[in-house]
Amino acid sequence: MANTPERPRRVRVQRDGPLLVEGPVEVVGEDGEVFVSRRFTVAICTCRRSRDFPWCDTSHRRRCRKPSEKEGQEGKTS
Repeated sequence: MANTPERPRRVRVQRDGPLLVEGPVEVVGEDGEVFVSRRFTVAICTCRRSRDFPWCDTSHRRRCRKPSEKEGQEGKTS
């Protein structure tokens, strides 16, 4: 559905993932550079690991997960 004054642009937040924004969009970087995408949905990187920043390239999927507290205690002896 197109963005209209009656319907604001939708942004979806995902845990450990990118921001999904209904396009088209313009993203202004820290240095003022403007990035444009005409796609109907755009994935904006939040982990800053993307080689195509500010667009997500799924680099966040290769991140090493920290073991949970319970997993970290397995195999330990006192």
